[in-house]
Amino acid sequence: MNTLLFDTCFGACSVAASWRVGEHVAVASRLERLQRGHAERLMPMIEAVMGEAPFDFGALELIVVTTGPGTFTGQRVGIAAARALALATGARVGTLSSLAVAAYTARHALGADAAGRAIAVAVDARRGEVYFQHFAGSDLEPLGAPALLRPHEAALALGGQETIVVGSGAEEVAAEARKLGLSAVARLADLEPDVRTIPAGSVTPVDAMPRPLYLRAPDAVPQQRPALARVP
Repeated sequence: MNTLLFDTCFGACSVAASWRVGEHVAVASRLERLQRGHAERLMPMIEAVMGEAPFDFGALELIVVTTGPGTFTGQRVGIAAARALALATGARVGTLSSLAVAAYTARHALGADAAGRAIAVAVDARRGEVYFQHFAGSDLEPLGAPALLRPHEAALALGGQETIVVGSGAEEVAAEARKLGLSAVARLADLEPDVRTIPAGSVTPVDAMPRPLYLRAPDAVPQQRPALARVP
């Protein structure tokens, strides 16, 4: 299936195009680490990987986008692009959490070290909290939905499985787990989701357009009343 995949949720912009070549899947990909500027970099990166693919935008069959959690701006950038490209090309859209893609990326990076272990992704969300999701099995089946938790709460969610905790909040969660007598080790503190590691065929298209997965209310909210009283 001719597929375009991208993620803009955290501190990187990741894009890939994939297609079948006989029994194998070929991939063209880019990943750039950046704290801001996702909106400016996403379309040039998409253009670059599509330039390496043997098909054009009109032949796209599936667009895969991460819906969050992540930064508010990052989530909106990716989802807006997915919606626009789907409307322009007629391709269907599939979604994954940014934490699921991080889990795939971690398994790819860890190789044999990840065999037989669950993987938990814990990303620093500030304010003493982490974005957290736990995965197990050869298919990295989610053991729960993405959540916004304190490190102690995330450690409790690990249960009794031997777990590798990855991401910028991993050390805090693993330390809390060890206090509870659980088997957990922190790895890959600088991990960013890389969509080229998403297994082919693992994302099912959905009929609805993607929506951001906000786990925290925005800091800025519309003013509910005038700042100054009006003069009669």
